[in-house]
Amino acid sequence: MLKKHMFTLLFISWVLFITMLSLFSFSGLDTGTINIPYADKITHFSFYLIFAVLGCMFIRERTQGETNLGKALVIMLFSAILYGIFIEVLQYMITANRMAEFGDILANTLGAFVGVGLIKWYFSKERPLKWKI
Repeated sequence: MLKKHMFTLLFISWVLFITMLSLFSFSGLDTGTINIPYADKITHFSFYLIFAVLGCMFIRERTQGETNLGKALVIMLFSAILYGIFIEVLQYMITANRMAEFGDILANTLGAFVGVGLIKWYFSKERPLKWKI
């Protein structure tokens, strides 16, 4: 039974993980002396790339592949972009130590585009895995 709902559980868990990390304040934590340039943007990009990939697989799993690939990609692309904007607005409105940044929205959007691009490539005609289950 768990295997039947694997991507549903992974996607919902990932969304909750992103939400908690985005709204939790890390101002009191010691991050050490390592300074990676643009680490914040790389993190946003990675989070939303995974969001888009898991989201597409979630749609495939929930609809048994009946929703065509193109429609699933568009749905997940817009969902990821809108969710990223929503989280940035929440950071601005309800957190004291977090701030909304246009660069974060851009990194989220680019990650979502790459994620749906990877799914499109993975389920292309040259690949043995088919979209329909």
